[in-house]
Amino acid sequence: MSTATAELRRFLTITGQRLKNGESAPEMFSPAVDAAWHEMLGTPQYVALCQETIGQPISHVANNGHGPIAWVAAYEEAYGPLPQIWFTDTDGRVDEEAIARYRATGTVVAEWDCTPTGGDGDDDFAPQQLKTGRQ
Repeated sequence: MSTATAELRRFLTITGQRLKNGESAPEMFSPAVDAAWHEMLGTPQYVALCQETIGQPISHVANNGHGPIAWVAAYEEAYGPLPQIWFTDTDGRVDEEAIARYRATGTVVAEWDCTPTGGDGDDDFAPQQLKTGRQ
């Protein structure tokens, strides 16, 4: 399993926790992890990954935004500091400025263009819990 795929697994786990708690869907700010997500979407492996991490299908939806990444503290509590892959583009280049800022402050401020959402029409996550927009 690649680092990006391992981080996608963690991201989906955080997604399930946030949505079940009525929190907003987590922002996908890493181009590298998002690329792994795109590669898996629609595959039997992705369906299995969703079942293992969340217990239901999760879709990928366009949702552009910029701001603080709300789920970093939950990630750190479960897995420790965000690894470098979260600050890496699809060509393998690391945003050294962003990772240094994160390491110094413990916060991430980034742009994103997609978020997860419940994907199969189940009512496990009520619509009011699928808040993907930013205010």
